[in-house]
Amino acid sequence: MAMSGGSDDGSPMMEMNTTPLIDVMLVLLIMFIITIPVATHSIDIDLPVASPPTDTPPPVDPIKNKVVITPDDKILWNGTPIDGAMLLGNLQESLTYAVEPELQFQPEAQASYDLSAKVLNIIKSSQVTKFGFVGNEQYSEFDK
Repeated sequence: MAMSGGSDDGSPMMEMNTTPLIDVMLVLLIMFIITIPVATHSIDIDLPVASPPTDTPPPVDPIKNKVVITPDDKILWNGTPIDGAMLLGNLQESLTYAVEPELQFQPEAQASYDLSAKVLNIIKSSQVTKFGFVGNEQYSEFDK
């Protein structure tokens, strides 16, 4: 690598010499390449194939259905645990009957208010017309 000390007339060189900077960059690049681990080993793994869920929603009673919210954040449809999508499907199925079945909503005493509000929104959006709250008499202070 050639280096110059300036021009022939004795004036100092005004531009920066980048040769040492390029040398440092090349050395760093080589060190970086050497320190990268080579991933040549591969292990073939047979992953399980995803299958659709086999959860079938509980049947819709043509007379009366009860939705219960438990303290451990479960939604029960006639005593069977379901999720929000299954609840909406059951509500839509209940609307297909000639006579719409009655829907009873009963949150337990320690049930989550947030989950109860979400379930009520699902019920409201499903356009169910025969809807009622049940079990409120157990919280009445006058009966005690």
